[in-house]
Amino acid sequence: MNGSTPAKRAPSIDDVRAFWNANPLWQGEAAVESGSPEFFASHRQASLAMTGGSIPDWMLPKVGPHEPLLDLGCGVGFWLEEFWRLGFRNITGADLSIESLRLASRRCELLGADVTLSEQNAQAMTFADGQFRHVNCIGVIHHSPSPQESIAEIARVLAPGGTAVISVYFWNMALRAWPALRAAVAPLARFGIGLRGRGREGMLEQKDAREIVRLYDGSHNPVGYAYSEKQFRQMLEPHFIIEQTKGYVFPLRVLDVSLPLPIFRLLEKACPFMIGAMVRKPPTK
Repeated sequence: MNGSTPAKRAPSIDDVRAFWNANPLWQGEAAVESGSPEFFASHRQASLAMTGGSIPDWMLPKVGPHEPLLDLGCGVGFWLEEFWRLGFRNITGADLSIESLRLASRRCELLGADVTLSEQNAQAMTFADGQFRHVNCIGVIHHSPSPQESIAEIARVLAPGGTAVISVYFWNMALRAWPALRAAVAPLARFGIGLRGRGREGMLEQKDAREIVRLYDGSHNPVGYAYSEKQFRQMLEPHFIIEQTKGYVFPLRVLDVSLPLPIFRLLEKACPFMIGAMVRKPPTK
C-alpha cells in the first residue's frame, strides 16, 4: 500500500436510479402529503411559476393529438398532466425511477388521464426505433452519467422528421461569476434565501459552482451538470437539426418571492436557469 487516496468512483445509472427512487421530484419540498391532490396541485403551481405562469409556446409539441408522444424522464407527471390538459391522447411517460412512476400514475388517476407509463433508462431505452413523433425531455439528461448516450437514444426512438424538446441546466452568468458573487450571496442563506429540504440548506455556501448545480436537486444527488449554449449545441448537432435554442426559467423557488411578470421576464432573460432546444430528426433520404 502506498497510502494514496483511492480515486472516487464515477456515478452509475444505478446510483441515479437509487437517488430518484428515494427522492422523487417535489417530495421533501411540499408541505402536504406526497401523492395527495394537494401535492400535485402545489407541484404544478411551482413548476408553472418558474416559467412565468404558463408553458412557453416554443416548448409545446407541434403534432396531432393522436400521434405518439413520449415524455422522457416524466418524474411525478407534471408534463403528463399538461399534455393531457392540452388534448394529447397518445402519451407515454417514461422514467428510471419506479417510485416516481408510482406518483405519476396516481397523478394521472386523479386527473382521469389515460397515459402509458414505462420504466426506462434514458441511456438504453427498450422502445422501438422511430416509435414516437415527438419526445419531451425537460431537465433530465443532465442527470445522466452519459448525457450523450441519452441524446442518441432520443434520436433513435424518434421517427424520421419527428421533433423533440430537450432542456438542461444552463451554465449561466451567475454560475460563471460565482467566485466573485459567493461572498455577497452566501450570507443570504441565513435569511431564508435558497432551497430548503433534501439537504440543500448550505447550497449557496459552496465554493464550486458545479456543486451548486448538483445540490439543486438534493445533497445526495449523484449527477447534475450545467452546459453553455455551445456545449449543448455540440451534443445535439450530430443527431438533430436544431431549429431553436432558448434560455428560460428563473428559479423563484430559491428567492421564495413573487414578482410582477415584466420583472420576471427581465431576470429570466438576463440569467436563465435552463437552456432548451427544439430539434428535428432529419428525414430519411
